[in-house]
Amino acid sequence: MRLALEWAARGMFITTPNPRVGCVILRDGALIGAGHTLPAGQPHAEVQALRDAAARGNDVRGATAYVTLEPCSHHGRTPPCADALIEAGLARVVVAVSDPNPLVAGRGMDKLRAAGIAVDYGVLEHEAREMNIGFFSRMERGRPWVRMKSAASLDGGTALHNGRSQWITSQAARDDGHWWRARACAILTGIGTVQEDDPQLTVRAVDTPRQPRRIVIDSRLQISPDAKVLSGGGTWVVAAQPDADKEALLRERGAEVLLLPNARGKVDLPELLRELGRRGINELHVEAGFKLNGSLLRDGCVDELLLYYAPTLLGDAQRMFDLPALEDLSGQRRLAFHELRQIGADLRILARFPSH
Repeated sequence: MRLALEWAARGMFITTPNPRVGCVILRDGALIGAGHTLPAGQPHAEVQALRDAAARGNDVRGATAYVTLEPCSHHGRTPPCADALIEAGLARVVVAVSDPNPLVAGRGMDKLRAAGIAVDYGVLEHEAREMNIGFFSRMERGRPWVRMKSAASLDGGTALHNGRSQWITSQAARDDGHWWRARACAILTGIGTVQEDDPQLTVRAVDTPRQPRRIVIDSRLQISPDAKVLSGGGTWVVAAQPDADKEALLRERGAEVLLLPNARGKVDLPELLRELGRRGINELHVEAGFKLNGSLLRDGCVDELLLYYAPTLLGDAQRMFDLPALEDLSGQRRLAFHELRQIGADLRILARFPSH
């Protein structure tokens, strides 16, 4: 199953909105076929593994398949993978975790058992769920997994008061941040960051065949039609106040405007997450300024913090999050460390809110 997870990771950047799945087929302990899910509309991991076995001249009848997610049992863009395994004559299928998609949710394993195939379940379940944490979030909660990234000095400064922030962390940390961009379905920022830094919000430091969707929170549609984040088209600009002329200009640039106002005349951030879930966004990567970061945290929209700390001190500087001052420590927003790792000269911390 660990080998199957390694194959699933080969599809890390390409499968969205589908989950990343790996499958290996073994006979007498020897690998006879392997594959991972391809981009949406193309074959899933099980079919790829069966094709790989055939290309190697291996007969899979009576063999065992290890798959990181329950084989699908329904017709979507591709035929059911459970049917493919049955037709191939597999004797046993070992599944890491059941599919949270209500169209599957145990039906794939039931179909295999009904065909006389032995099914084992729950091998490396935690690791398999982590591989597709965004897919599980979208299926179970109707919203993407939200990962907020920030880089700071050891005393928490993200930029000087004059706005200068290039560069606090090392090149290695910045490259690592692009890997996390690449695995996301979409990257979110705010109009303040667009106006101050004019970022592209693209993946450049790692090789990927797919660029994540770019999303800009811009309540009053202040974005310039010449902003780099609009280049290439496909950007979603989320506003709270309609403006027909500005919307027309943005459409000419290939952008789509989403109007999602709340009662305060700002963008309704929880509703935005629900809309992104409906649009098939599994993982949302946030790279924004302290104001939008604070708003997302206050509205309970963040699942995980991805923080890079450089071994330096900036003194009285801009901070990561705009959060209200506390009068009592009972109001602390507690998280749990999920992973700590040194990246180049810097420290990378993944911290999750306990409910996740």
